[in-house]
Amino acid sequence: MAERTKERSPYRLAEMTWPAAQDRLDRSDTALLPVGALEQHGPHLPLDTDSWDAEYLATQVAERCSDPRPIVLPLIPYGVSYHHQAFPGTLSITPQTLSALVHEIGMGAARHGIRKLIIINGHGGNLPALQFAAQTINRDAKIFTCVDTGESSDADVALIVQTADDVHAGEIETSTALATRPDLVDMSAAERLVTRFETQYLRPSSARSIPWFSHTEPLSPSGVLGDPTKADSEKGRRIWKVQIERLVEFVETIKGVSLAEIHDRRI
Repeated sequence: MAERTKERSPYRLAEMTWPAAQDRLDRSDTALLPVGALEQHGPHLPLDTDSWDAEYLATQVAERCSDPRPIVLPLIPYGVSYHHQAFPGTLSITPQTLSALVHEIGMGAARHGIRKLIIINGHGGNLPALQFAAQTINRDAKIFTCVDTGESSDADVALIVQTADDVHAGEIETSTALATRPDLVDMSAAERLVTRFETQYLRPSSARSIPWFSHTEPLSPSGVLGDPTKADSEKGRRIWKVQIERLVEFVETIKGVSLAEIHDRRI
């Protein structure tokens, strides 16, 4: 059997020995927790799209941060995906399971010195569970905990893409996949399906959109809610660049201040 030649990562917790972890935790109090899902992404994208994206974003952000870099915790690869369960391959966990798991991970991280936990969420369906977990971690460990599901860069990404209401497996996700894993994208199977609602309150792109929930199959037999035919790798590279840059800016801001400063700062 061939020996591994890859060096250990200086920021991935899973690759550290415990003495190395102790040294890193003595120098860094900020951690990134990527959370994804295993669910259908149309007939053209792999099931692990959300998980791969969340972990990729976390590692790229950590690589570009200044020392001490944030610690990247291992990916949680399953999410709240009940709405996609009609499509084979989708494996969902409940919001209760996800929130309890994240809460326990956050409490464990806090016991070892993490004071700022940034949850990088690759799947919108996880958001309610992750926000609940963030609240309970803050309540019980009194550390800074937040969830980013793209909020740090959504406004910038919207300027790059053409498709309004590009919700799932559409122009954005297909472009980012083409930029990083083109071998797993089958563009010959990509098809456009953009939902249109008469009322602004149901349109995801509307400033007055109200969050609502539905199984995917009645809305889209293919599982696509967007337009992957407008995707390309160059667009994907631009999307990744802005997502990484904005999240690095946020992480650098957070890791550079104490909990007391975060809680006590006044404008």
